[in-house]
Amino acid sequence: MTLNGTTNRKSQLLAMAVSATILTACAGGGMTGQREHDARTFAPMAVLAFDAQPGARAFYGTYEGLQGSAVYTAEFPAGWDGDGLVMYTHGYRGTGAELAPSLPPAAFREAVLAAGYAWAASSYSANYYDVRAGIEDTNKLARELTSYLQRDWQQQLAEPAQYLISGTSLGGHTAAAAVERENMQRTLYPVPYAGAAPFCQAEQNQFQWLGDYNRLAMTLAGFSYLPYSEFPQLVGTPDAPGPVVRNLFVIDPATGQSTWEPANINGERLMAMAMNLTGGDRPIFEYGFQSRYQYTVMGSGGDDGSVRGILDRNVYDNADRVYRWTDNTSPTEMEVSFNDIMMREEAARGVNAIRNDGVRWLPEIHGDFSVPVLTLHTLGDFYVPFRHQQLYRQGAIRNGNDELLVQRAIRAPGHCDFSADEIRTALSDWLIWVNGGPKPAGDVVLDPEAVAQDSYGCAFTTPDREGLPACSRP
Repeated sequence: MTLNGTTNRKSQLLAMAVSATILTACAGGGMTGQREHDARTFAPMAVLAFDAQPGARAFYGTYEGLQGSAVYTAEFPAGWDGDGLVMYTHGYRGTGAELAPSLPPAAFREAVLAAGYAWAASSYSANYYDVRAGIEDTNKLARELTSYLQRDWQQQLAEPAQYLISGTSLGGHTAAAAVERENMQRTLYPVPYAGAAPFCQAEQNQFQWLGDYNRLAMTLAGFSYLPYSEFPQLVGTPDAPGPVVRNLFVIDPATGQSTWEPANINGERLMAMAMNLTGGDRPIFEYGFQSRYQYTVMGSGGDDGSVRGILDRNVYDNADRVYRWTDNTSPTEMEVSFNDIMMREEAARGVNAIRNDGVRWLPEIHGDFSVPVLTLHTLGDFYVPFRHQQLYRQGAIRNGNDELLVQRAIRAPGHCDFSADEIRTALSDWLIWVNGGPKPAGDVVLDPEAVAQDSYGCAFTTPDREGLPACSRP
């Protein structure tokens, strides 16, 4: 295996750390008030052990992270002696106080180990949507892993010759943000990642989407005169839908649950606006729309915009946003009228500013990277929408590095709903590319006509999902 940058890793890390220290010392401002998250405490689970893949070695333990103790896990293939290390970044784990060991999917582990790489993962030192801890704790683990293995397991291993990063959902946000120029310069623990593979990635637009959809539903259901904090009560539960759901969707008389089929013109308008906000006309969208992820999205409704205490004030902003359910050149008279009554809110000024003590509270993704990046995203994902891929491509184009971005659309309705074959193929293609091989093929994401084709996403979807339109293949 030929690896990039195989010499003098310690010197490279030291140089990056010095650069980050200079930037921190010169940074002006960026220090805002106290946030709810600062007072939260978390603790590792009692049982950390896991079984290694055949022929591999499993390691686990705890270390000091950004907000307290964190759990580390790692797996090394037989014969590993300084070959590459892939840092795996896990997704959202809720708001509990317990920190669980992080294990990648089996297909991920198999692909990485088969390529001769080791992997390691952090629990992060905090739950909630803490991407800041995700980056800082993952980076610290990457830099110090061999020290922890010597301390906890009496294992003397060589320093990795190459560092890579990959993860899903919140972990996809973490992996993509970790290679952004701003975050590589400002992190407390710089790591020279040679590539990233963020799958089903969230990003800062995630909280714009969640705020948009729920306010649209509340307005279309006739409750825009009430404060947004009332939204959870108006939505109800899956078994007892509230008036927002009943006013917009068909209710199954046998179960009393919503079918998520629009019941009227307002439900149809909501669906059309959701399609536009999540990536435009495309296959599989309707399957994701009419899924259990409706309540996942609506479950975020009523929040104060602080990302549940990750920020100290409101980050959501739709003050100037124009919502459309048609594709005419200009808004229709009805759309103008709707936008006049739509619930509006402005973000607090400086709510997620650059900081002088590491990366932002909510690290941002702007497509500003200098290493090979390969992504996967399902077309029907209603929770973390395909729109993020379009924003990522636009950012990469603005920054002049779009040739380093390969994106693949998967025809599935769920969140991070990838098959083992899709994961293995993506990782294999990415690892070959990172190490000097050919650039992998991908899908276009910014051509509306191409994205709207019935066959869009067929190139990398294996196998076809049961119950969805099948692809025609030779």
